[in-house]
Amino acid sequence: MTIIRLILGDQLDFFLTSLDEFDKSQDIILMAELKTEATYVNHHKKKIAFVFSAMRHFAEECRLKGWNVEYIDYSHPNNKGNFIHQLHHSIEKFLPKKIVMTEAGEYRLRKAFLQFQLESSIPVQICEDTRFFTSKAYFDNWAEGRTQLRMEYFYRELRRNNNILMNKDGTPIGGKWNYDSENRESPDEGKIIPPPTKISPDQITSDVLLLVEKEFSHHFGSLDDFHYAVTRKDALYVLSKFIEERLENFGNFQDAMITDEPWMYHSHIGLYLNIGLLSPKEVVAKVEQVYYDEQLPLNSVEGFIRQILGWREYIRGLYWHKMPEYAEMNYLNLQADLPDFYWTSDTKMNCISQSVKQTYDHAYAHHIQRLMILGNYALLTGISPKALNKWFLSVYMDAYEWVELPNVSGMVLFADGGLLASKPYVSGGAYIDRMSNYCKSCSYKVKQKTGEAACPFNYLYWNFLIKNESSFTKNPRMGMMYRTLSKMSEENKKNIVEDAEKWLQS
Repeated sequence: MTIIRLILGDQLDFFLTSLDEFDKSQDIILMAELKTEATYVNHHKKKIAFVFSAMRHFAEECRLKGWNVEYIDYSHPNNKGNFIHQLHHSIEKFLPKKIVMTEAGEYRLRKAFLQFQLESSIPVQICEDTRFFTSKAYFDNWAEGRTQLRMEYFYRELRRNNNILMNKDGTPIGGKWNYDSENRESPDEGKIIPPPTKISPDQITSDVLLLVEKEFSHHFGSLDDFHYAVTRKDALYVLSKFIEERLENFGNFQDAMITDEPWMYHSHIGLYLNIGLLSPKEVVAKVEQVYYDEQLPLNSVEGFIRQILGWREYIRGLYWHKMPEYAEMNYLNLQADLPDFYWTSDTKMNCISQSVKQTYDHAYAHHIQRLMILGNYALLTGISPKALNKWFLSVYMDAYEWVELPNVSGMVLFADGGLLASKPYVSGGAYIDRMSNYCKSCSYKVKQKTGEAACPFNYLYWNFLIKNESSFTKNPRMGMMYRTLSKMSEENKKNIVEDAEKWLQS
């Protein structure tokens, strides 16, 4: 009797719980390139190409193991367009005794599969996804009774539990839990930044690129220079090159931005972690071991590990702890539409133009571009959470709702009212000037606070504080900002509000 084992596009991992006790004499792997998954938002062309190619390579690896694979490519005559219809078709074709799958990573799919499980004519076994350091239940227990869910304390607990960068006496190596204060150096334009590790497309990837250009030509993004790993072997190689070439400087410059330098010292492995080609446990273990072997700077090693062990685990836990209501939160009642330049990059603000153009070209922008350029502008101008979430989910190769939604609604837009972040992440042009060289080539003057030539971030920042004073004056982390605001003349405040309203209306 056959068991159909469904593998989703972000589950390309042979250690899935749904593959336990696989019987290659009878069981069937089911994988499908589905229209609904490529278009529930119009994903970036490179993301679709990446996922489809990685899926096809994974299916080939399954076949090399001697496993039976039912692979439904996008043009297959039996492609039913969505998972539920595809499963019904496979049940009719193979008459299996049951369906086995690992739980979906996104709420919309998990809800659909649970409904399918209730209505199915045969048993449907949904297994826990154990590819993370923690489970949903672990986070729920940690969060119980807490009014604020701060990542830092969750991270420290995971460091202790997993004995990562810890001394034998239970204290953190180096004496501090967090070296973020050392990771904010301004960009060094004279420093040679190692180029990203590129993998040449093979025939499978080339075929997928042609398919995507044909079927998704209207989607955002360019397919030029597709150089991403689509196999576990190549993803491991990309990780090793990051450790060898860029990890040493990652810490100091992780927040820095330079014109026409999209990659900087970042690892570019989020897409591989989120699809299953790399495991978070192995990545953390490799980086920790390199620290012991080579004594790389602790601020770089700890900062990188915190992104995975701390932030990634925390974000996933928060997502499942608060869904589905988290998707509806809008604490500041932000209602504005997304400006066209988030799609076209056609704006005189060089920082935004750079960030959007790099997103269009690579389906990638690093975290400060996302948070303090694109996100900062969105919050200052009141873009609605649903509009901004849809954009982020559409344009980034590493974006899946479980990781994208808490970052955008919680970290970027403060839509959860401070559940995730202790304050809104907003700034004027001075921060952008300090952390980048964008302002040097901008049409606006970053030192000018008001007027037509002024950097829009300057008056939009103060306008945001003025408009939301009742929401934030009691926030201890915003006290200094409001003390500065209180010292401004009424005339200055009037000019700020007028400039902001003129900008917003335009």
